[in-house]
Amino acid sequence: MAISARLRKMDFREVWLLVRLSVSNPRFAFATYKATKETLKTCNGLFGDRHHKNGKANAFRHALWNYLISENCYKISGSSEKSRFWSKKVTDLHEKLSPNEELEREMDLHNNEVGRKLFKKYAGSKMAIIDLLKGMMDTARQIEKPEELQKAKNKLVFIEITIKK
Repeated sequence: MAISARLRKMDFREVWLLVRLSVSNPRFAFATYKATKETLKTCNGLFGDRHHKNGKANAFRHALWNYLISENCYKISGSSEKSRFWSKKVTDLHEKLSPNEELEREMDLHNNEVGRKLFKKYAGSKMAIIDLLKGMMDTARQIEKPEELQKAKNKLVFIEITIKK
């Protein structure tokens, strides 16, 4: 879904929360916007619409998004901790505002965390991170309930298997 389309679907409360967060750190908000656009462009190119489902491409998208937010904010702050904290804050808010079922939300939060951990370990390796995440898709773990996330600490997780077209 395009960023503008998602914004149009937000109610007043959701827009207000987003505005408050953005005003708290406008430079990070702009960096987040850039990371979001880059993530969507990359995933559209690699997966078409499949990254909007609950498969491995979705897991890739969430991890990449958090990595790129962290990286873009790091360029501004010079602090890995601050940039990962912001990434968590923004993406947790996104999940709070998204109309997902519990398992989908937990899957997304897990994959977001994987992306932030990858940033902590591989900061500054944007080109290599895409190849790394593609490789992680091969070992991604399918889950059927939130309790299974404990067994997939540093792995991407997904709910449904998407069939390539």
